Amino acid sequence: MSTHITCDGVARRDFLRVGALTGVGLSLSDYFALSSQGAVSETKGKAAIFVRLGGGPSHMDTFDLKPDAPETHRGEFKPIKTNADGVMISEHLPKLAKCADKFAILRGVSHTLAAHELGTRYMNTGNRPLPSLNYPHYGAVVAKEIRGTEYLPSFVAVPSLGENATGYLGVEYGPFETGGSPQPGKALEVRGLALKNGVTIEDVDRRQNLVARYDNAFGEFGKDDKLLAGMDQFGQKAYAMMRSSKARDAFDTGKESESITKLFGTDQFSQSCLLATRLIESGVRFTSVSLGGWDTHSDNFNTLKNKNLPTLDAGLSGLFAALAAKGLLETTCVFVTGEFGRTPKVNARGGRDHYPRAMFCLLGGGGIQGGQVVGESDAKGEGPKDKAITPDDVAATFYRALGIDSRKEYQTRTGRPIMIVRNGTPLKELVA
Repeated sequence: MSTHITCDGVARRDFLRVGALTGVGLSLSDYFALSSQGAVSETKGKAAIFVRLGGGPSHMDTFDLKPDAPETHRGEFKPIKTNADGVMISEHLPKLAKCADKFAILRGVSHTLAAHELGTRYMNTGNRPLPSLNYPHYGAVVAKEIRGTEYLPSFVAVPSLGENATGYLGVEYGPFETGGSPQPGKALEVRGLALKNGVTIEDVDRRQNLVARYDNAFGEFGKDDKLLAGMDQFGQKAYAMMRSSKARDAFDTGKESESITKLFGTDQFSQSCLLATRLIESGVRFTSVSLGGWDTHSDNFNTLKNKNLPTLDAGLSGLFAALAAKGLLETTCVFVTGEFGRTPKVNARGGRDHYPRAMFCLLGGGGIQGGQVVGESDAKGEGPKDKAITPDDVAATFYRALGIDSRKEYQTRTGRPIMIVRNGTPLKELVA
């Protein structure tokens, strides 16, 4: 998947690197050596897919059109009906219009951070950023709270996350990054899992036997040293994953049936969404995918109608349809968001600029009540009509659907107690 540069010169894959390990992605053995598991949720949501629309998509041209607004605001696109009663979205999202019963649209989501980096941190954690504290990404919290399988990581980013995902939780809850995006009908060569340069399973076996003999030579010393013992334990887990046909198959979209693959486009985003559904089916608890290119300060309408919206439409509609076909939609929460919306008023370059005071989010699956709109922006799309929905509220709703108490306290490495989400109330229209 290509790297996009935002208007402030920050590469979306590169900002907020967390040092060497998280910034470049963990090796397979490193990942398992730093990984641990949490308790199983008792609610409908057992796993999640997070779709990040990097750059800030325009709410006015996607899921919150204003056909009666002044010409300076309303833009070029027309709203169309969906299969959800009374719900209208952009004419350039026809496939999503046919499955709108599977997700809820949140309108009038509002905050005040108009910089890409800060807005992303807010929307990816549910906590307004502080200079003194890094909050964990949703995926890190899910990896801590919901137990995964023995042979796959709990948190997978396709192809990477490019930010400080773990925050104060520590790198053991960071994502396993695939390092690449899938191609139609081909197994994804995952860094650390794929065997290259003529290396065979037999070679790996011989290496593992050598390590075992080395460990035996040290006798009780290795067992008494917690670090060495831990590395040996997780090294064995990484070894088991490399030898596991189930682990390799989880990343092989070529093994999907034609009835599933035909739901998706052939572009990288669609194929990443297909892989996300396959990973969830295999036991991964949180998968992150992204679609960049929404920083449309100029030529907004051509960019959206010719590229971004058809790509989003194909991939996201396929994701909902595939989850439903696999019987996973009721247990998989889907969260779609950018870092902010864009200005209701079209600028002189035919674009829209950064605008956090009004944006949209999508939530679906996992027991979330779809087929509805929650919240509302005003007549010109300039802000919430009545009460704003905050990123904190969206986070609390998402965690509630997954059976995670957003008010639960963690402790930082220095012993400071921190709630998962400092503020925010679950939206009663979406979750009980």
